Amino acid sequence: MNKPLLDDTLLSGANAAFIEAVYDEYLHNPNSVALAWREYFDQLTKQPEIAPVKQAQIPAGQVPVAAGGKSAALETQTELPEAAGVDTNDRKQVAVLQLINMHRYLGLNQAKLDPLGLKQHADVAELNPAHFGFTEADMDKVFNTGSLIGPEHATLREILQILRQTYCGSVGAEYMYISSVEQKRWIQARLEGQRSSPDYSADYKRHILERLTAAEGLEKYLHTRYVGQKRFSGEGNESLIPLLDCLIHRAGKAGVQQIVMGMAHRARLNVLVNTLGKMPADLFREFEGTQPEALPSGDVKYHQGFSSAIKTADGIVRLALAFNPSHLEIVNPVVEGSVRARQHLLNDKLGDRVLPVLIHGDAAFAGQGVVMETLNLSQTRGYGTGGTVHIIINNQIGFTTSDPRDSRSTLYCTDVAKMIEAPIFHVNGDDPEAVLMVTELAFDFRMRFHKDVVIDMVCFRRLGHNEQDEPMVTQPRMYRIISQHPGTRKKYADKLIAQQIIKPEDAERLVQAYREAMDEGDNPNKTVCYDYKSPYAINWEPFVRPFKWNKKVKTGVALQTLKQLALRLTDIPEGFKLHARVEKIIADRRLMGKGELPLDWGMAENLAYAALLKEGYPVRLSGQDSGRGTFFHRHAVLHDQVAADQNERIYVPLRHLYPEQPDFVVIDSMLSEEAVLGFEYGYATTQPNELVIWEAQFGDFANGAQVVIDQFIASGEAKWGRLCGLVMMLPHGYEGQGPEHSSARLERYLQLCADYNIQVCVPSTPAQMFHVLRRQMIRPIRKPLIIMSPKSMLRLKESTSSLDELAHGHFYPVISEVEALDPRTIKRLIVCSGKIYYELLAYRNEQRIRDMAIIRLEQLYPFPHEEFQAEIDRFVNAKEVVWCQEEPGNQGAWHRIQHYLLRHMQADQVLAYALRSSSASPAVGYTARHKFTQNELIVAAFREKI
Repeated sequence: MNKPLLDDTLLSGANAAFIEAVYDEYLHNPNSVALAWREYFDQLTKQPEIAPVKQAQIPAGQVPVAAGGKSAALETQTELPEAAGVDTNDRKQVAVLQLINMHRYLGLNQAKLDPLGLKQHADVAELNPAHFGFTEADMDKVFNTGSLIGPEHATLREILQILRQTYCGSVGAEYMYISSVEQKRWIQARLEGQRSSPDYSADYKRHILERLTAAEGLEKYLHTRYVGQKRFSGEGNESLIPLLDCLIHRAGKAGVQQIVMGMAHRARLNVLVNTLGKMPADLFREFEGTQPEALPSGDVKYHQGFSSAIKTADGIVRLALAFNPSHLEIVNPVVEGSVRARQHLLNDKLGDRVLPVLIHGDAAFAGQGVVMETLNLSQTRGYGTGGTVHIIINNQIGFTTSDPRDSRSTLYCTDVAKMIEAPIFHVNGDDPEAVLMVTELAFDFRMRFHKDVVIDMVCFRRLGHNEQDEPMVTQPRMYRIISQHPGTRKKYADKLIAQQIIKPEDAERLVQAYREAMDEGDNPNKTVCYDYKSPYAINWEPFVRPFKWNKKVKTGVALQTLKQLALRLTDIPEGFKLHARVEKIIADRRLMGKGELPLDWGMAENLAYAALLKEGYPVRLSGQDSGRGTFFHRHAVLHDQVAADQNERIYVPLRHLYPEQPDFVVIDSMLSEEAVLGFEYGYATTQPNELVIWEAQFGDFANGAQVVIDQFIASGEAKWGRLCGLVMMLPHGYEGQGPEHSSARLERYLQLCADYNIQVCVPSTPAQMFHVLRRQMIRPIRKPLIIMSPKSMLRLKESTSSLDELAHGHFYPVISEVEALDPRTIKRLIVCSGKIYYELLAYRNEQRIRDMAIIRLEQLYPFPHEEFQAEIDRFVNAKEVVWCQEEPGNQGAWHRIQHYLLRHMQADQVLAYALRSSSASPAVGYTARHKFTQNELIVAAFREKI
């Protein structure tokens, strides 16, 4: 063998890895390295430009930048010319390092990833030694391999073999965009160390075949037994089942105790049966429509969730598959929230004991915006879960769209994950062993670095989007190839037969055994523990028992306790410098705690949280500006005005009430509604003993999360039996701020009300807010609570409360007339909710009207029938009932509330309304127009004739 080149040069021996690291930095940014190194590398990389590579073949941002801002991968050359002052051996050694680097960057462009062979490999010049000036004469010369895992020296031919086997086989890796050198080196060590070629034992290979047989067997059984019924078959992506099996058992070995999974409909039934252990007999009853109807509405079989326990060699792993609507990817933040809640319960701060796993479709991963939002949550303090394992079932088609020019604007469906520097491992789904190797690598990376990681399993969809669809109509070429594909199980069985690991009859025996189990309705997966009771399971029994929603519960807090809590809330550390305005607020709160000032909304809310914390309930509050409050009223987080680091020098009084108190978590969320609300829903459905609140910056913006509201919050219990105590605070009220800062769209929530599914409240005093928040936890009911929270009322002098109201009161669904009016003289009842009450009251006092009473409906759903009837009975001579609202007639509560009002009115009473004219827009943008219509509707409530 030739003497290794450069043994006596700067690039020799132990220096090579260091030089390569410096060179890697130079490629990313020449100005980031020392001037001497930059000049040296500039000389090494001086190359004549000739025809460029077709740029469409190489994704922008994936190729390192060379000196002068030129992309080294967008040039080709046929030889290495002499550079002044640089030894030819030096230049060839650098070229070897470049060749190694290019395979790490671009090797996946030559990887054999597609089981169907539909796409031609791009001709990437940078993967060809000739591009760097090498000829056949150089192939057997020995070079230093730098950081390439393996021998320190090897011939160019051997180096190429290592690179192509590692990066151009069944696995295509993308990770060189990661900023962390440690993470990149770790991935390189794992991939290059085994050449992306696992060496599994014969027993484990037989196990892989058994799992593939189960995956294929269920689909074929259902296909013949329930012809034409929708099941969203997993045929073509059978490797998913051994992938999940590998992931679960490796997680068990690493000490993971729980795995929470989310996925859409594709292959879901297969995962339910073959991974989680759902009994086939139960699935068959769902196909036949004979399953018990225990829920008000229920859901289709491919949306169902499930939980189970799997026995691994190192302990039990609890599995949970989240319920999922047809809205693709929306389950992602729900799963993350559930995982965060479980981690909180286990004090699992790093995410070592609870693992989130999300299974995506290729088209949806690239197409749905909630994917990006959820990825963006992953490394934040309030929403991180220690990294998620993402698995993409890449069928290379989304419904009938298979041309990437139509389905995305990126080279790969996974490119969105690069925004958080998650490594991406593409793998051929027809190579189960490569799939499992990548799974082990991905899981280990997640556990080591606590970051998201993506497995892109490239496979195919044997049938149409559903079993009634004919895919040949739109994808004739693809489906001609698919029709000739023998199936992953058959291909792998043939491989094991060729390796003499099994005999042909062994493979057929596995097929027959699985079919016999299906005939019996049994699950052959022997690792499922059907009777396992987790010691960490939450007891939901108290919230399932029947309980009248309008039964009174004690939400008041002893006066002395309130005063003590007020002291703790206003006790600021010595030397902590508050902003002058905040200092005034805290000073006022001290007086409120002594009873010397009326309580405002901010103080009442903080006292509600403090009292719940004292009683053992953790509190989690998130949303944009939640720490301070959008309207400068909450101030749950205080900032030191003279600290050097404004982000770190904070004080949260609610975390310092007493030793060993529960957690109070307040999060200023990223600018997202959909993912954040989905996260909080998932959290609340997992932890019933914690007050979980999501606050919209303005209630108007909540419709950015409408899918979460419609598919989960409003209907989750009716469809799936999922209880949820989530609170949504939606600032609402017409103050002339225009169409997008006035209405939380109250009408939409009321339209969703049925089956006692949610609560919709419009508190009009601080005491009402105090009691409704406390009622949410103290009452053994876990239903979502929608609060139309105040804006201008926060500082309205008339809208205050006393400490006594917090100590001895409770939440009043209806607040009667508060002034001393003679009920016998009242001719009209004006019924309203929220801020408009104070404007009606002011107008009545100005006009000295004494024969019209004003009643406040503080809870719109469930409607307080008894309390409202009591008001009707109290004012026996009132022949007119007027509903007054700020919203236009086609919005607000009017259309939903009128039939409740009529139900309680006497036969001789007349119902009327005072409101804005119906409008396509929630509110006007012209200040003068707002004031005019606001005054008009107030006057209309008191008009002489109805």
